[in-house]
Amino acid sequence: MDWSARQYVKFEDERTRPARDLLAGVPTREPRRVVDLGCGPGNTTELLLATFPNAEIIGLDSSPDMITNARARLRSISFEVADLTTWRPDPAAPVDIIYSNAVFQWIAGHDAILPRLVGLLPEGGSLAIQMPDNLEEPSHRAMREVARSGRWATRLAAAERARTPIGSPADYYALLKPHAARVDVWRTTYNHPLDGVGGIVEWFKGSGLRPFLNLLEPSEQDDYLAAYRAAIAPHYPPAPDGKVLLAFPRLFIVATR
Repeated sequence: MDWSARQYVKFEDERTRPARDLLAGVPTREPRRVVDLGCGPGNTTELLLATFPNAEIIGLDSSPDMITNARARLRSISFEVADLTTWRPDPAAPVDIIYSNAVFQWIAGHDAILPRLVGLLPEGGSLAIQMPDNLEEPSHRAMREVARSGRWATRLAAAERARTPIGSPADYYALLKPHAARVDVWRTTYNHPLDGVGGIVEWFKGSGLRPFLNLLEPSEQDDYLAAYRAAIAPHYPPAPDGKVLLAFPRLFIVATR
């Protein structure tokens, strides 16, 4: 499944805010190398470059479209298409920070992958991860409900399994603490004022809706989105200024060796 960088960056400021909050929780300072694992269109890589100007920054993503846009944005940075589940750094070039913003909710096997990534770090290095934790929010329940109720139900069954369920803070602490000197886990809910229910639809067309829309014909996509919009409308009433608030919980993990 590929992603649309153009759609994703429609809400770049809002999407970058948790990236900044994640970076603020990383205790590793003056790293030699930093890998942006799942760098997307380069917005988080740009943040890493500004924070660590003396470090070698490397951006990796599984989406060719995202890498193309990242290279155009930051021509001085090395960007590569890579399988994020099997990536390993060059043993001759150790990485001090592995940073991953809004990626691992799409990747299964946290029990094996995350301890492995911590194990790739030198002493004092950090693994920093942020994941949306919104599968039970009205925005995402409606995606599944609409998928099950339409003529497309059989085809969209696979889309429901695209997202990986997120564990609790206690789960990730117990998973990573045997491999790290320090594990910091926290959960934050952001409330984004958007331009009506249509703004919510546009937001998730760049992320959560992609697995569903990718399996539909263009005419079916329009019908699915109309049904989705109707399903979420009761849950996001307009404020006096006409905006709606999209509540967006996210889980943050920083494990330091």
